[in-house]
Amino acid sequence: MLQKHIGIDLGTVNVLVHVQGKGIVMQEPSVVAIAGQHMVAVGHEAFDMLGRNPDSIQVERPLLNGVIAKFDVTEAMLRYFIQQVTGKRPLFKPRVMISTPKGVTSVEEHAVHDAAMQAGAGAAYLIPEPLAAAYGAGLPIGTPTGNMVVDFGGGTTESAVVSMYDIVVWSSVRTGGNRIDEAIANYVRKKYNLLIGEQTAEEIKISIGSALPQEYDTSIEIRGRDQVNGLPRSATLASSEVTEAIEDPMQAIISTIRSTLEKTPPELASDIIDRGVVLTGGGSQLRYLPERLTRHLGVPCYVAENPMACVALGAGQALENYQIMRRSLPEIEV
Repeated sequence: MLQKHIGIDLGTVNVLVHVQGKGIVMQEPSVVAIAGQHMVAVGHEAFDMLGRNPDSIQVERPLLNGVIAKFDVTEAMLRYFIQQVTGKRPLFKPRVMISTPKGVTSVEEHAVHDAAMQAGAGAAYLIPEPLAAAYGAGLPIGTPTGNMVVDFGGGTTESAVVSMYDIVVWSSVRTGGNRIDEAIANYVRKKYNLLIGEQTAEEIKISIGSALPQEYDTSIEIRGRDQVNGLPRSATLASSEVTEAIEDPMQAIISTIRSTLEKTPPELASDIIDRGVVLTGGGSQLRYLPERLTRHLGVPCYVAENPMACVALGAGQALENYQIMRRSLPEIEV
C-alpha cells in the first residue's frame, strides 16, 4: 500500500503516531523550540530545553487543554511528525485521523483539520478522544453494550460511555496531568517557600505521587530556588504530602466521572457494573488511582493494557474501518 494511513493522538503533553501495519512508531512531547522564525527542535529535544532556554530561543507547547493555542506552531509540529513517517516528498499524501477532545467547538475542529491538511495530509479526519481510547483499549464498541472509558490526558480528563461505535453520554473537565503538576508546585511553594519547575513537579508525581495514602510513606529530595533569598536550595517531600497536594484536581476528576455515570441509561449502567470502567492516558498510571475511583464510584476500575497508546491505536483502527466509523465522526465542511 503506497498511501500511508496515520493515526495521531494530538495531546497537550505528548503526540503519538500510529501507522497502519507498523503500530505506534513515534511518541514525542508536544513541545517546539523556535529561534526567530525558525523551528530548531521538536519533541524530546525541545522538551529538554523547557525552563533552561536563553531568551533567543522560545520553547512552547502549541496545544492548551487539548486544543490548538498556536496554529502556525502546531502546523509546523504536525508537518515534522508526518514527514518523519512519509518522507519529505511522498508520492501519495497520507490519510490522517487525529484525535480531539469531545467538547471542542466547530472552530477548534476546523483548526485541527486545517493544520493537518497544511502539514501535508491528503485527507484528514477527526475522532473524539474517548471514542478512540475505547477502540484502542480493545473494548467491544461495535456491540449494543455499555463500555465506559476515562481518558486521563495532560490538559483534559474525559469520561464516556460507548455503544454501537458511538458515544452515548460523556463528561469532560479541563483538569489533567498538567493541573496535578501545578498543584504539586503550588504546594511546595506555599509549604517550603521553594520554587520548582514543571519538569520537577512531574518527576515528583511520577516518583512518589499517589491517589491514596500509601502504607509506607516514601520521600524524595527536591531542588529549586528559595522564594525568600533567591538562592538554590533542596528540601525533602513525602508521598503523603503529594497525596494532600493533588486532592483538589482529584476531586474535580472524580466529579466528572460521577457525572457521566449519573447520565448513563439504566441498561448500559448495568453493563458497566459487570464490565467495569477502563482507564487510559498517561495520567491513569498514577499510583492507586483505580483503587480510589473504585472506592468512590462503586464500580470496578482498571487500567488498560497500554494506556498511553490507546488513543493513537484507536485513531489508527478507526481510519482502517472508516466506512463503519464515519457516521460517528465529526463532519468538517471544507
